[in-house]
Amino acid sequence: MIKAKNKILGCRALAKRLQTWRSEGKKIVFTNGCFDILHAGHVSVLEFSRAKGDVLIVGLNSDASVKRLKGPSRPVNTQADRALVLAALQAVDAVCIFEEDTPYNLIKLVRPDVLVKGGDYKPAEIVGREFAKKVVRFALLKGRSTTNIIKKVQK
Repeated sequence: MIKAKNKILGCRALAKRLQTWRSEGKKIVFTNGCFDILHAGHVSVLEFSRAKGDVLIVGLNSDASVKRLKGPSRPVNTQADRALVLAALQAVDAVCIFEEDTPYNLIKLVRPDVLVKGGDYKPAEIVGREFAKKVVRFALLKGRSTTNIIKKVQK
């Protein structure tokens, strides 16, 4: 059994793991996000993504990146905690934290067979699409968002 912490990889370790998976003929899928407070929408996109191939790599926004994208009160959970929770999920094979506001460089490294993004992105807006063999959009679950959860808790 692989322990969750062993699925959290830096770029070098991920590159080595990718070589192994590719040599085994595995179909590589990539998705990314902040995954601040894990909810049903997150689980749905992760399971959807995993079903598109043999290996699912999740790019995770760093704490600094989340703060720049979502505001000074975010993230609620640290990148270490968010990575561990994601890595513990059966659908996820690897988690790699990225510092930039977009996963462009990480997608360039991974060069996935399938890149999965939420349906709220137009195809032309999907960062890194030029490095993927195929891009698939996922229909988001209505009303499921970390921002909505935070608002509900604050009431």
